[in-house]
Amino acid sequence: MTAQIRSVFFPLLRLHWRLVLLVLLGVLLPLILVAHFTDEIFREGGYRWDQAILAWYAAHRTPALTRIARDLAVIGGVGVLPVITVIVAALIAKYRSHAHAWFLVLALAGATLINVLAKVAFQRPRPDQLVAVLIEPGYSFPSGHTMANAAFGIALGLVFWKSRWGWPVMVLGVAWAVLIGVSRNYLGVHYPTDVMVGFLFSVAWVVGLYLVVRRRWTVLATPVPPASPAQTTSAEGN
Repeated sequence: MTAQIRSVFFPLLRLHWRLVLLVLLGVLLPLILVAHFTDEIFREGGYRWDQAILAWYAAHRTPALTRIARDLAVIGGVGVLPVITVIVAALIAKYRSHAHAWFLVLALAGATLINVLAKVAFQRPRPDQLVAVLIEPGYSFPSGHTMANAAFGIALGLVFWKSRWGWPVMVLGVAWAVLIGVSRNYLGVHYPTDVMVGFLFSVAWVVGLYLVVRRRWTVLATPVPPASPAQTTSAEGN
């Protein structure tokens, strides 16, 4: 029986090892880390370094950095990021693929919904207002800004993954999400663990969504070349 299982399992694993690796590292591992951090925060009293990092940021604020962090909060917030997403999705739909455009929109919408449900479920208070630059309503865990921007950046990277722009777009998308998360800690409106869990949630969600819809995608590589004049004339003659 064991030999039969091996004879079936190992060939499948060799054939689909990339898919298995993506499931393990892109979905299961982030969810395991989310469960670990959540248990530590809400059952074990949290991490001391959460407060220590916020105190460090508060001690190193400057007017210029604060202005940049505020601007990032606006760009990555609910008033601007959805508009950017719709514009980018419209361009992708026009020049590339409707399936990829919908994937980008669904990635952001799903991350937003997960964030709302998680905040209602956990109801973690915001950090002490004495260390915060901004006073924001709602709960702290997980970071909505981080989740939304991570979902947007990672999804955009996956949209272009099979093109020559795959790696650059993915790196820029992840870097943007990290920058947004750091700015939330700098402003004192989220604990570092809020940001970390928000990022991990979005990784699991977007990669999981990608695994579900990827077979419906057309390959995003180079655009279809325009027809030659001879082909156009022939088509018109027919």
